Amino acid sequence: MERILVVDDEKNYLVVLDALLSEAGYDVLTAAGGTRALAVLEEEEPDLLITDMRMPRLSGLELMAQVKQMHPDLPVIVMTAFGTVENAVEAMKLGAVDYIMKPFENQELLLTVEKALKLRRLVAQNRLLREDASRGRGFGSIVGDSRPMRQIFELVEKVAATKATVLITGESGTGKELIARAIHQRSPRAEEPFVPVNCMALSETLLESELFGHEKGAFTGAVGRRKGRFELADKGTLFLDEVGEIAPSLQVKLLRVLQERTFERVGGNQPLSVDVRIVAATNRDLAQAVAAGQFREDLFYRLNVVRLELPPLRERKEDLPALVAHFVRRYAAEVGRNPPGVSPEAMQLIYDYAWPGNVRELENALERAVIMSGAEIRPQDLPLEVRPAAAEVGAPGLPQDMTINEAVEDLERRMILRALEQAGGVAAHAAEALGLTKSNLAYKMKKYGLS
Repeated sequence: MERILVVDDEKNYLVVLDALLSEAGYDVLTAAGGTRALAVLEEEEPDLLITDMRMPRLSGLELMAQVKQMHPDLPVIVMTAFGTVENAVEAMKLGAVDYIMKPFENQELLLTVEKALKLRRLVAQNRLLREDASRGRGFGSIVGDSRPMRQIFELVEKVAATKATVLITGESGTGKELIARAIHQRSPRAEEPFVPVNCMALSETLLESELFGHEKGAFTGAVGRRKGRFELADKGTLFLDEVGEIAPSLQVKLLRVLQERTFERVGGNQPLSVDVRIVAATNRDLAQAVAAGQFREDLFYRLNVVRLELPPLRERKEDLPALVAHFVRRYAAEVGRNPPGVSPEAMQLIYDYAWPGNVRELENALERAVIMSGAEIRPQDLPLEVRPAAAEVGAPGLPQDMTINEAVEDLERRMILRALEQAGGVAAHAAEALGLTKSNLAYKMKKYGLS
């Protein structure tokens, strides 16, 4: 439920707007004047501010100037009486998204509010997309025309138009987030936020705050109220990556949200309602985890309404030519050169390799190959694990033409790949075998393009 702060020194307008906006489904806060509004904003984090222009002690323009310093992304609608339109124009110059003339028509006000809130959601979504880009994301389109991928595409088209919860399964690097984004982009929620969260990359405490948000003072360092991913995804799609790694105590809270569509922030007691579609992904066998008592059976059934199982790259090698061409073109463009060719010998090595890291590993290998190659990608331009015979030099098993740091990283990457393969793609089991924490393994997988 989106929250609106209404500011006016006239009590009648506060009462009318509270009733009108509450009936429309919004959570409404009111403040009798600009000074009181600033006090409310120190404790609350509304999604929209509606303020009158002419108020004693602190005018609407003065309030806006301070609000923009405290909450620069908070959209503001100003209310002004006939004859003071010039003040509204000045407010628009200072960053107000719209203005309303007093007295107003109810429907006109509601349309203006919805437009401002939609802008707020788009700003939040763009921030998340920028964060994704800064962390490095997978390729921007799904490449593949093999029979397994055509079947996946058909299922995506069918399920996208529904509200059904989707569980995407598959090994690491098979493109689960890309499929989740494709479902969102083809759904009626396409214009609303797509909000991803990696459940393996955060500790239990941090993940709870990330999902549900927290109130001021909820824990050390919680200096203010913070919205969680569920609130940011309201009316859109929340993507829970590596959902199989959620701790049992959080599984209970997630189940409640799926059942009741309500939750409380950490440290809070006010129920919040959201309209969110859940798309979850995991590389674990959740049915097996249920049997082992590691995952709640009721939560599994709530998530497993529609299941999409992505095939590993080794089971759709007919897609390799298109994938290779796609990545070579992409990374050649990034370095400002013409795409190199791929020699028959290099292509044969690509076909022969099992690709335990799947499409993500292939992408990483071809990015390196484009950088290392001349007019043509040759076997020596590919990573050592793809061309094992090329690693033989005077001392058995020692790589050639590499610094110590490069050799250590190469060995670390191969050990992670082997552990993932032996663990059937389950990152938690691979981390245990390698003597790493789950978050440390997640960092290293991301570093080497395997996550």
